[in-house]
Amino acid sequence: MKTLKRSMIILLSTCLLTSWAVPCTASDNAFRDLFENSLYGGLAGTLVGGALLVFTKKPSDHLEYLAVGAATGVLAGVTYSVVKQSRSLVAIEDGNVKLAMPTIIPELQETGANGTVSVALKAELIKGTF
Repeated sequence: MKTLKRSMIILLSTCLLTSWAVPCTASDNAFRDLFENSLYGGLAGTLVGGALLVFTKKPSDHLEYLAVGAATGVLAGVTYSVVKQSRSLVAIEDGNVKLAMPTIIPELQETGANGTVSVALKAELIKGTF
């Protein structure tokens, strides 16, 4: 009887998760993106922290794994949002010229046949729509 209940729960969960449709829309709001990415990162981090509780002898003594996972996920979400929204030195939008501090993005590049790796720093100088 237990296996039948467990099988039904797994089947129902699978059906719900695979049929869940989320509308795709483009968003121009940077704060909304930052909030969503940090929220999802926190949730994912909490799940990872909860999964790590399984490997401890007394899970009730290590509940801080949940908090550490959530905090790490929030920081990862904020970092992802900041890197994704890279800014350029000069931006031309709707005929207005805006100056800002450019976001510097590091890139790893393989050079040579011996497999040496060098770090290149990339920054946008001019950005605009025409």
